[in-house]
Amino acid sequence: MSESQRAGRYPLGEGDRARIKTPTGRPLAELTLEALRAGQVGAGDLGIHADTLGEQAAIAEEAGFPQLAANLRRAAELTRIPNDTVLAVYEALRPYRVTYERLLALADELETRYDAIENAALIREAAQAYRESGLI
Repeated sequence: MSESQRAGRYPLGEGDRARIKTPTGRPLAELTLEALRAGQVGAGDLGIHADTLGEQAAIAEEAGFPQLAANLRRAAELTRIPNDTVLAVYEALRPYRVTYERLLALADELETRYDAIENAALIREAAQAYRESGLI
C-alpha cells in the first residue's frame, strides 16, 4: 500500500465515521455534541473498539512501525479483559511485586481465558527478563 493510500485511511475516525464503532457497537458518527446533550452517549461509548485498534495496528505495520503495531495489537487484546484483571497485571509487572511463577500463571490466564496471546507472550518475556535481572 502506498503512503498516499495509508494517509487516506488514517486517522480512521475522519475517513469513515459510520464504520468505526465504539465498544458498545455504536457508530462513531453518532457520537455528537447533540447526542451527548440529549443523554444518548454513555461512558461505554467513549472507549475504543478492538477492531479499531486492529486496523490502526495494520496501518502502523504497513507504514514500517512494527513496535507500534505490536503495542496496538496488545491494546486490542486488552479490551477483552476486565479492568480489575488489567490492573492486577499492571501491579504484578512492577518489579519485586510477585514471583516468576506468578507472572507465568498470569500469562497463562490471559492466554487461556481471554485469548490474549500477545500480552501473555510479553508477560513471559518480562518474567524472564526480571528473573535474569534479579527483579523478582
